[in-house]
Amino acid sequence: MPLLIDAHEDLAWNALTFGRDYTRAALATREIEQRDNSIAPHKNGHTLLGVGDYLLGHVAVIFGTLFASPARSKLGEWDAQHYTTPQHAHQLYTAQLDYYARLVDQHASFQRIRTRRELESVLTSWEGEDLTRRRIGLVTLMEGADGIREPKEVEWWMERGVRIIGLAWAGTRYAGGTGEPGPLTPLGRQLLDEMANLGLILDLSHASDESYLEAVDRYPGVVIASHANPRALIKNPRRPERFLTDEMIRRLAERDGVIGVVPFNRFIVGGWTSAEGKAAVTLSHLIAMIDHICQVTGSVRHVALGSDFDGGFGVEHVPAEIDTIADLQLLDPALRARGYSEQDVAAIFNGNWLQILRRGLPA
Repeated sequence: MPLLIDAHEDLAWNALTFGRDYTRAALATREIEQRDNSIAPHKNGHTLLGVGDYLLGHVAVIFGTLFASPARSKLGEWDAQHYTTPQHAHQLYTAQLDYYARLVDQHASFQRIRTRRELESVLTSWEGEDLTRRRIGLVTLMEGADGIREPKEVEWWMERGVRIIGLAWAGTRYAGGTGEPGPLTPLGRQLLDEMANLGLILDLSHASDESYLEAVDRYPGVVIASHANPRALIKNPRRPERFLTDEMIRRLAERDGVIGVVPFNRFIVGGWTSAEGKAAVTLSHLIAMIDHICQVTGSVRHVALGSDFDGGFGVEHVPAEIDTIADLQLLDPALRARGYSEQDVAAIFNGNWLQILRRGLPA
């Protein structure tokens, strides 16, 4: 069973919004939330994530996000993780950093990854059959940069463990984003310069087309799209900038970047609605997304997984075969049946993200 690296999970947002406890198995969380009449399943779907599921599914590394939305995108009165000012965003993101620190301190199965040495330590823990040695590595990814109050503050965030930064979710002071198109701003260009000086990884997910295309050329460091699917396979998307055009895919590949495909039914089959149910979408639809990126780039080197699980959707909204993150392992035989080699599958599951991390993390 290959190790799996998942490049996008909103663990801190869920924990601080709903009190979700990811040290439990997903099924246990579902049962507890149903018993306690939690709002979480109604607002965010039933969870796909938990420590038991990570271990069962050989999920060795997670990119855990810092995420809060601007107040104009507030999801409801229950949504406490929204900000009105850069200072407010800074406070929310700092609280989410503190959550990851507590998670690692209080649960031996989790380990922070801030350096290549810590990455290799996590990978070594998966060698052999001793389950008690295995560690789930957490790489911190800031989704939307409004929590960085001014560009030079990015060093403060790096010192506290942030290793990947996305300029936008919706539009920010730094760049146009999903639903709010626009270019890089002068402040955004300054932030990219500061990030480059520190060797941080740039995540272009959610960036508007204009800001994406400028940033992928302008930024000299490591670039990725942690969670994004090809636009060419989605008919009439409501927010097209949430997906990557073939040109955007090629430009990222030219920079030796990697794209994490998202197993969210609405991002796999255009026009899908929950009324159609899980059965309407299968892993074959997800593999079509992987295939497309491979065809556009001419290589398996630039595609991987970025689940975005628990990021606004739950088990009801993912392909039929998936009940928890552990079921992403079903992609292994499915990809082989489509002609992918063992080496290809290993690249998609872990190798492509590993080469990004080994290039982008400090020693």
